[in-house]
Formats: sequence, structure tokens, C-alpha cells
Amino acid sequence: MPSIVAIRDLRKQYAGGFQALKGVTLNIEEGEILALLGPNGAGKTTLISTICGITIPTSGTVTVGGHDTVTDFRGARELIGLVPQEINLEPFETVMNTVRFSRGLFGKTADDDHIEGVLKSLSLWDKRDNKIMTLSGGMKRRVLIAKALSHEPRVLFLDEPTAGVDVELRKDMWDVVAGLKASGVTIILTTHYIEEAEAIADRIGVISKGELLLVEDKSALMTRMGQKMLHIHLNQPADAVPAALAPYNLSLEQEGQVLVYTYDTAKERTGITKLLTDLAAAGLVLSDIETRQNSLEEIFVGLVKEDA
Repeated sequence: MPSIVAIRDLRKQYAGGFQALKGVTLNIEEGEILALLGPNGAGKTTLISTICGITIPTSGTVTVGGHDTVTDFRGARELIGLVPQEINLEPFETVMNTVRFSRGLFGKTADDDHIEGVLKSLSLWDKRDNKIMTLSGGMKRRVLIAKALSHEPRVLFLDEPTAGVDVELRKDMWDVVAGLKASGVTIILTTHYIEEAEAIADRIGVISKGELLLVEDKSALMTRMGQKMLHIHLNQPADAVPAALAPYNLSLEQEGQVLVYTYDTAKERTGITKLLTDLAAAGLVLSDIETRQNSLEEIFVGLVKEDA
């Protein structure tokens, strides 16, 4: 089955010579949530704008549902919903009319039952007659999503969907995204919040300097690149790591109270059992031990540093 979005060697170079995209190739499968991570200026918004037909690529191709975004723009765009970073809504219009208007822009016939369903799914139905100017920032973002869903797209792009909203509302938005996925919508989001990608994405893409560094299943990425650390709390602080323990490459933290051992869970043996025996032989007394997994944020920072 062909991918819902297929990107091939996509490049974008501006008049001044700046290369915003450098040969991006990516398949996005129907019904998945793909999170694109990257620092400011990495090319995330340019990539989304190019897929949506807002920016014309220098070279390469993008198809959405089999429609080329340049040669068959209308066919591709009908399948796409876009929620931009900026909140740009008519302040004196009502929520209902705002969403109705967006549906009409795509040439869709009026369907208030569909609009009602969208507004209810976003907890906006009780605000349908409110003017946009009376809504909170978080509710305005929900209106942007409702506008993007008004014409029943198969692919939804969310460009920094929870920027500037509080933690509680951010988690509400995660629930909304999960509900959209359950309804069959393919979702691509860019985010600066690593925990957002970790919480809701199926796959993670990391982009830096216009290049796609990797795209991988979230759990596989965590397993492949995430290391575990064994934190060994000592009964008495140590001045230095004993020479006999040098092969373990231990680090001493918290003013000598904690030894940290990093290991790979994918290996057949972690070395922890022998380490604990050698710790006792070195005269170190343990008060507690704990394990920690590298977070997606640490993995992301590491990848971007490697690309610097």
C-alpha cells in the first residue's frame, strides 16, 4: 500500500543561496503520528510549508494521496489540513462561522452536522456562538484545529500546536490528537517539547540544518540509542573511583556520594553483577541503587550535537 505522503529528494534554496532543505526523503504512512524534532532554523516549518504547497520546492517531489503537490496542487491540498504556529483569526467572527467559512474555501458543500462533530470533539461546541476575541489562547488554538478539520482532510499538519499554552492544556491537546488518530487521520507535528513527541508520536524524525538525520519508531529509537545508567549511592562519600574499578568507566557525582555506571541493555551481559562484587571487594558500602533510562531529549540533543 503506497504511503499517504511520499517525499523524494526535496530541496529548497532561497534567492540568497540559503539551503533550507537538503535532499529530504521520507514516507509517511496512513494513520500514524510522526513528530519532527529540530532546533530553530532546522527546516521543520519549511518542510511542512513545501508539503502543503505554500512554498515551491527548488527540486524534488512530494505526493499526498498520490497527488503531486506542484502539478496537481488542488488534489493534494484537498487532503491536507494545516494548523500554523501563528494564531491568525478574525476576532469579531463567531467560532461556528469561522469554521464554516474554512470548509467553504475548499469548495465543500455546507455540512453543519460535520462542523458540530468537529467542534464537540475539540470541546468548542458550547463556544460556537462566541466571538473569537472572547476566547483564551488555548481555545483559539482549538479553533485553528477545527478550521483545519472542517473539510475532512486525511492528513493533518500541526506546526508547534501547543506553543505558549500551559501544561494542563497541552495534555488536553494530546488527547485531542490521539482522538484524531483514532478516527483515521494521519498527523505530522513539529514541536519544541520533547515530552510531546515522547507522549504521542509513533515515529520520531530529527531534522537539523535542512537534513533529516533519522526517522525511526519511537520505542526502537529509545532502545537503540538510549543507554541506561546505574546510580550507586554510597554509604560514605568517596574521594575518587578506586583504581580496581577503572575498567567500568565509572563517574563520581554528588560530591562523591554517587557512582554512575552506564551500560547498554541490548548487550547479552550488562556487567552489573560483577560490578557489585568488585565494589564490595574495593571496600565501598552501598546505601541504595537505582537505574535511569536516557530520555528522548538527551538522545535528541546528542544527535544534533553530532551534526553540529
